[in-house]
Amino acid sequence: MQLLIKVRKTISRLDLIYASNLVQAYHTRSKIWETLHIAEQCGVNTLLTNPKLCDVINEYWKKGYGKIQFISECGGSDILTGIKISIDNGATACYIHGGIADGLAEKGNWDMMAKALKSIKTNRIPAGIGGHNLETIKGSVEHGLEPDFWMKTLHHHKYWSAGHPIWHDNMYCFNPEETIAYMKTLKEPWIAFKTLAAGAIHPKDGFRYAFENGADFICAGMYDFQMVKDANYVLDILNSDLKRERQWRA
Repeated sequence: MQLLIKVRKTISRLDLIYASNLVQAYHTRSKIWETLHIAEQCGVNTLLTNPKLCDVINEYWKKGYGKIQFISECGGSDILTGIKISIDNGATACYIHGGIADGLAEKGNWDMMAKALKSIKTNRIPAGIGGHNLETIKGSVEHGLEPDFWMKTLHHHKYWSAGHPIWHDNMYCFNPEETIAYMKTLKEPWIAFKTLAAGAIHPKDGFRYAFENGADFICAGMYDFQMVKDANYVLDILNSDLKRERQWRA
C-alpha cells in the first residue's frame, strides 16, 4: 500500500496550544505498538519516524508484535549522528529531514547535504532529501545531489486557515502548483507529506490531491482509531479513475 504512517506528531495548531501535549500523552509505548499492529493489519508496511523512537520499534520487533519497517528522518541536533543511530537500529531508508535540509539550503551548505547523502548510501540503504521549501529540492538538483527519493510537502490551499494573513503553523506547501510542475520533471520517486495540512484537509480530499498530482507515496500522521478509515480511503482512491499525468515511480 502506498501509504506511510507517522504515529507521533507534535502539532502546534492555531488556537490549539494543548494539542502537542495531548498527542504525546496519548502515545504511550504500548499505544504506539498497538497502532503499528493495526497499521500492519491494514496493509501498511512502513512507518516514518525519527531516531528517538528507534528503541520503541526495536522492542516491537523483538516482542514479535510485527515486522513494520521504518524510514528515519534522522532529526536531532546533528544530522550525521541521527543517520548513524537510525542505521544502527535497523532503518530501511534514511533522508535528510525537511527542516534540516531547508536550513542547509538557505545557508548554501550543500557540502553537508552531500556528506549526509553519502553517509546513508555508504550503508547501502535508500537515501532521500526532504523539503518544505521547493527551493531546497531545486537547489539540490542544481548542485548535483542525487538522492534515491524525495520528500516534499504537498497540499492545496482550500481550507480556511490557509487564507489567514499571518502564518501560524497552518501551511506547509506554499506553492502547490509550482511544486506539482517541478516534481513532475524528476525521475526519482517522491513521497508527499503534510498532505492534510496537519488535519485541516479531509483525507479523501488530501490523499487524492497528492496522488493525482504526481506523488508516488504519501506520508500521513494518524491515530490508531483513524487507521482503518484512512487505509480504505487510499485503497478506494487508488482503485478509482485517477486523473494522473506523471508516471508512477517506485
